[in-house]
Formats: sequence, structure tokens, C-alpha cells
Amino acid sequence: MSNNVVVQIPCLNEESTIGDVVRDFKQKLPKCRIIVYDNNSIDNSILFEKKNGAEIVVVNKKGKGNVVRRMFEDNLDYNYFVMIDADNTYDISNIKKNLNKMKNEKFDMMVAKRIHSDSSAYRKGHVIGNYFFSKFVNIIFGNDVTDIFSGFRIFSKRFIKTFPQTSSEFEIEAELTIHALEQKNRIGEFECKYKSRPSGSLSKLNTYKDGLKILKLILILVKDEKPLLFFSIFSFLFFFLSLYIGIPIIHEFYLTGLVDKLPSAVLSGLLMVISFLFFFGGLILDALKKIRYENKRINFLLYKD
Repeated sequence: MSNNVVVQIPCLNEESTIGDVVRDFKQKLPKCRIIVYDNNSIDNSILFEKKNGAEIVVVNKKGKGNVVRRMFEDNLDYNYFVMIDADNTYDISNIKKNLNKMKNEKFDMMVAKRIHSDSSAYRKGHVIGNYFFSKFVNIIFGNDVTDIFSGFRIFSKRFIKTFPQTSSEFEIEAELTIHALEQKNRIGEFECKYKSRPSGSLSKLNTYKDGLKILKLILILVKDEKPLLFFSIFSFLFFFLSLYIGIPIIHEFYLTGLVDKLPSAVLSGLLMVISFLFFFGGLILDALKKIRYENKRINFLLYKD
């Protein structure tokens, strides 16, 4: 089976780990093709990539999302595509078992669910952030994936060739997950031991800066994929604000026949108009979203190697 598998590894300054990742895959899947997509590393990563027999593609445009875009754009004739981070934190001892499961159950994407016992492997801020974002995504899009930021995944060719990517940095994993959930693709999870980085290997993820980018992406995807829900929230907000301002004025008019607070009455009316605009805008965008969803789904179902 490994001759139908290509392993694609995004890499940026991982000289202390990339060699181990490549060697592990050569041992576990001796017939697979291994390609390292180097994001212009300034250390000796490329030297170790070459030394351990991996093919190298240099991606000049910075950002993991840009690297993944290049990975998915390449014309590679394989049935299964393995994406894994170059930091040697994911245990791949069960890769053959997971590939067989992918084949037998015909999944479109399988995601490694990280299991860790070493607190240094998974920083507390990352654990909390992953839990918060995963719960948020599960509430909105469904609960098929519990680790939405996992960097170890297996894809079918049909999935990667019909994935309309927009992100350019670390938010790529969240986009992959949400796209698969929204399109109702067949998604599987497998448990994977998550190890700490070796000495000298540093994480490129900034907890707060990249967390804000991920939150922004998720909100944009909610707007795009669930427009009625998104705009209804604003509609109800302006609706209740209009009532909060307007009800005392109506009550006063009912008792006295006068409107003393004319500016407040005008403001209340404008807020109600805005509320209706948000709601009907959401309805229109929801109809357009359904057309877009059907087009993406048809492209996915009609894709042929």
C-alpha cells in the first residue's frame, strides 16, 4: 500500500528533527514518496533533508498555509496524502494501521488526536486554546473532530484537489477541519502519542498572535458558511436594543399622547430597520451559500483522478 502514499512535510528551521521524521517514514513505509516543502529555512534543515533522502521543494512565500497550498497544487498521482509537521512530535508507529483504516472505511480525511502525558509537550496555553476553539467549532459545524489544530493528517486525493484554501499561516488546520465538516466529508480520527520537542527545536506558533488569527478565520468561515446564524445574532442584538430604547417612549406616548424624547424615538426606529436589514441580508446570503455548497459538493463528487 505504501507505494500509493506520498508524505508531505512542511518545514521551517527544523534541523534537529527533520532527519528523524524522514527516517521514521522510510522505515515504516519503505515504498512511500517523501517530499519536504521547505519554507526557506535559514538553518541546516535542507542539508538534513537531503542527507536522509527526501525530495525537497523550496517554498519562498512565508507561512504554513502557503506551504500547504503548494503541497496541494503539485500534480502528484497518489491515492493517499500524509501531511505531518517536521518537529518530530507525532508518533507514527501506527501509520500502516491508520492508512488501512483510511482505505477500508473510505475516509476523505483522518486526523491525529494528540494524546500527551508530558506537560512540556503541549503547552498549557495551547491546550486551553485548542479546547476552546474545538468546542466552538463543534457547536457551529459538528463534533466529528476533537483536535482541530492537529498537524498530522491523512487525505484522499479527491479531498485535497477540491479544497478551496484561503488561509496562509497557522490557521490552515482550522480551515481544513471546518471545510471538511461543512461539506460533510467522511472524517476519521486516530489517537497519536504527542511528544515534546527535542532540545534546540523551537515552536513557531505564537499563542496569542496566531490565536487571534485563528479566531478571525473561524469567524469569517462562520459568516461564509452559516450566514443566517451569523447575521441573525446581530439582528437580534439590534432588535432588543431598539426595544430597550423604544418601549419607554411608546409607554410614555400611551399615557400622555406626547413624545418628549424624539431623538431616542428616531434612534429606536433606525435600530429596528438595521435589525431587519441584518436578518434579511442573512436570508439572502444563506440562499447563496446553499448554491455555493451544492457547487462545491458536486465538484467533490465528480472529481476523477
